[in-house]
Amino acid sequence: MQSVTNQIKQSMAGSSWIRKMFEKGIELKRTYGADAVCDFSLGNPDVPPPAKTKEVLEQIAVHAIEPLGLGYCPNAGIPAVREAMARYITDQQKTAVAPGGIVMTVGAAGALVSFFRAVIEPGDEVICPAPYFVEYGSYCGHFGGVLKAIDSKPDEGFRPDFDAMAAAVTPRTRALLVNSPNNPTGCIYAEEDMRRLAKIVNDVNAAREAEFGDAARPLYLLSDEPYRAFAYDGAVVPPVMPLTPYAVVLGSFSKTLSLAGERVGYVAVHPEMPDGDTLVNAITLTNRTLGFVNSPVIGQRLAANLLDQTVDLEIYDRRRRLMAKVLQDAGVEFCMPKGAFYFFPKAPGGDDLAFVDALQEELILAVPGRGFGMAGHVRLSCSVDERIIERSAEGFKRAVAKMTRAGGDAS
Repeated sequence: MQSVTNQIKQSMAGSSWIRKMFEKGIELKRTYGADAVCDFSLGNPDVPPPAKTKEVLEQIAVHAIEPLGLGYCPNAGIPAVREAMARYITDQQKTAVAPGGIVMTVGAAGALVSFFRAVIEPGDEVICPAPYFVEYGSYCGHFGGVLKAIDSKPDEGFRPDFDAMAAAVTPRTRALLVNSPNNPTGCIYAEEDMRRLAKIVNDVNAAREAEFGDAARPLYLLSDEPYRAFAYDGAVVPPVMPLTPYAVVLGSFSKTLSLAGERVGYVAVHPEMPDGDTLVNAITLTNRTLGFVNSPVIGQRLAANLLDQTVDLEIYDRRRRLMAKVLQDAGVEFCMPKGAFYFFPKAPGGDDLAFVDALQEELILAVPGRGFGMAGHVRLSCSVDERIIERSAEGFKRAVAKMTRAGGDAS
């Protein structure tokens, strides 16, 4: 008996590495005790929300018991929240975005899924640099879309391969999807990098318009930015809206405010996008008809009142520097992440599965890079207490030593 579709079977297989490591973590913690296991597998933000969160929640609670205090809201979001978000995005993107250009969603994931439902026909393509967040393929694949991942350049800090991305564009390509700061690498694309990606988009759209006129289907520059606030050592996350009128910015407050469980995200559409109002209306419709209906009202009000706040980013920076020291002392080769809270180091000897196994023997959990579209690396999440990072140091050294001996035996 076949209980699910082949497409979902493929998606389940593709996302199994994170799930497998999660389940392995439960098993190890049950056997050896939670304090003995160093779990770097999940990107679950553990730093408390800003202190102001309690005050805002108390204010929300006063009105929650009023009629419709927790009732349905407009599908695109609470009007006052959209107004606050428009000011926030305008400042962030250096582009005047009106409230009507914002749709509040169920996290950044809901934003992506709603966008893809609005623009993807079966067989359409989404291009992104690899490595990439593993669910991207499912988000567009639900509607018959095809994710085309183009290997980035690890030796250049995981910069995109612009020539390869441009060459991959076909008449069926609907979006160039970028994630900066990036999960899993922690890289931040420089302004010049974003300009080159925007030029691909602008050139393609000019050619399509010249050939098809008003019937042309645009290529979008889709910027997934849930880690925007996580930039270290003076790094700057450049705005994309000044670069192309075909920019769509998505994000959430899951990491910035540690509100992951509240599922509050957004889509912002460039105000000068041709037929942009239609796109906003379409995303509003798909936000409803996919079953999301509206972004959670408590989360919306929370986020709108905390737009000038972030979690304590210094905590994440300390963890980043500590993890870098652990990896350096163990002899692991890595590119220092400029943002987010992940490391994507090379597996000694190039075998990510073997390195993950060697780390497990030391009660250290990592996710193989092939789960993110790039084998030969592993992902480590720094959303853990500093004591866990410190405790892992000797285990990393022993795991690297095992890999080195195995490599010598093989030769």
